[in-house]
Amino acid sequence: MKHGKKKNARRYIVAASIGALLSAGVATGAYAGAADSAPLKYQPEMVQALATTLGVSEQEAVERLDKEAQQQGRFAKLRAEKVSTLGAFFAKDGTLVVNAADAEAAKEVKAAGLAARVPERGEGELNRIKAQLDAKALKSAPAGVSAWSVDLASDTVTVEVNGETDAATRTFLKAAKSNGGAVRVVQGQEKLETQAVVPPGSRMTFNGYLCSVGYGAKDRNGKQVLVTAGHCIEDLPALAYNGTRFAKGTHTRFALGTRSVDMGIATVDAGHSIGLDITTYGKAGTVAVRGSQRAPQGSALCKAGQTTGWTCGKVGSYNVSVTYTDQNGGPDTVVTGLASSSVCTQGGDSGGAYVSGNQAQGMTSGGPISQRCNGQVNSPGSSYFQPLDDALKYYGLTLNTK
Repeated sequence: MKHGKKKNARRYIVAASIGALLSAGVATGAYAGAADSAPLKYQPEMVQALATTLGVSEQEAVERLDKEAQQQGRFAKLRAEKVSTLGAFFAKDGTLVVNAADAEAAKEVKAAGLAARVPERGEGELNRIKAQLDAKALKSAPAGVSAWSVDLASDTVTVEVNGETDAATRTFLKAAKSNGGAVRVVQGQEKLETQAVVPPGSRMTFNGYLCSVGYGAKDRNGKQVLVTAGHCIEDLPALAYNGTRFAKGTHTRFALGTRSVDMGIATVDAGHSIGLDITTYGKAGTVAVRGSQRAPQGSALCKAGQTTGWTCGKVGSYNVSVTYTDQNGGPDTVVTGLASSSVCTQGGDSGGAYVSGNQAQGMTSGGPISQRCNGQVNSPGSSYFQPLDDALKYYGLTLNTK
């Protein structure tokens, strides 16, 4: 496939995992799952999965979620009060560490009961450095650089290198290293790909291929849309469930070989709807979608995916850029605006729903080409996802919630 021409879907096959499932009654417009008899603080199934992932008791998992929620609430209040902060992240022990702009702001952070530090750089400066690297990569995709991201915990822009030594990679790394200690280079990483296969029994079909359902939302005019990974609907196809059309791709920001963001939407046809419960593939019942508040770096995170099922880990970094290699021979594609995680995924998980607590986080974008998960909830691994809140904001949408 040549750069700049519309792709042939048969050259670039996408098949994604189940996110917030289209209900079994989608053809009649029914929502998936039974209505809750009463609101729950946390889904019991989410608590069970998190306990398994962290290797702790369910009580300790609840305490972890409580602690995270309380700290996030305090941080949100500080930001509302215009305290000068430079981002925040969860440490391994579950403590939210707030980057304060100066000593005075650090005092205010500590007074609010949160851990504080005054970083050498902080979120704003790191974002500026990363933006410069994005601009460099978008001129010529660096095949030898798998990903680069702002890592608040290490107070650096972290560059992950896979060993390729093409000219674009050499130029990129030279620019990265010119920033001195602000950039950390990590060797020995794998090449990445958008996670796409053609598995049997997928919940959504298009042009003879298979994909899956993400989240339901409505636009400013009240029209219902499906929010998914952009590479799942690159050609804006009609989408079908069990042979019946239910939606039509309308917008995508992904295009093979060009500057891309992996988000897209499809308009849901009248009489159909998207379910409000995320499947856990028999691991932990279902998880209700109750919001889309972004979880800080280090937060507990799980995802539903057709190939690997229900797997959990933690949020890595936000504002991540990656170089995706097309396994069908097409050009490399630089994708910006992703988030990283320690959640294990494989081909076929694209579009899968990420959730922290009961807050929807995003859709699977891609991961290491040769990664294999072990079938357990806490399979070790890594993946990249398109943050849902960014997609909702960009398209002017309101998430459908229970």
